Amino acid sequence: MNLKSFIRDVKDFPKPGIVFKDVTPLFNDTEALKNAGQELVQLVGDKPVDKVVGMESRGFIFAPMLAVALKAGFVPVRKKGKLPFTTLSETYGLEYGNDEMEIHSDAILPGEKVLVHDDVLATGGTAKAVCQLVERLGGEVVQCNFLINLEFLNGKKNLEGIEVASLLTY
Repeated sequence: MNLKSFIRDVKDFPKPGIVFKDVTPLFNDTEALKNAGQELVQLVGDKPVDKVVGMESRGFIFAPMLAVALKAGFVPVRKKGKLPFTTLSETYGLEYGNDEMEIHSDAILPGEKVLVHDDVLATGGTAKAVCQLVERLGGEVVQCNFLINLEFLNGKKNLEGIEVASLLTY
């Protein structure tokens, strides 16, 4: 299945000069959604996975599906102030300032193998912050897994030493 045919370009979003890769048409098609989920699982291969971390917000679409398929737990990582229990936080840079991601302090146990998932790898700042949270809790990131890699933004550079896999590359 040609999954790229389900990705819509939206010009000048969220600001002028940006061409946003909109994945919602893929989410709207049952077969494309199913196929993408299966292919994301295949990217993991035979790596052991105890937890799948999904980043807010579109990472929440596939991460639970991956967790079920891999017989692992699902861990949401959210923006500051959105999780109800004790958290750890990590600040990361954006081109217009900083943001902060949080994880529950008991979400990952020392030694657990962790798959980190999000829909798009752009500059890698968010993914790096999430990997740092996983490592601070004692987890081991076995892979960062994405639906799309915007290769021209060189996000893998921020994830040196971590295996990065994606279904689609632009």
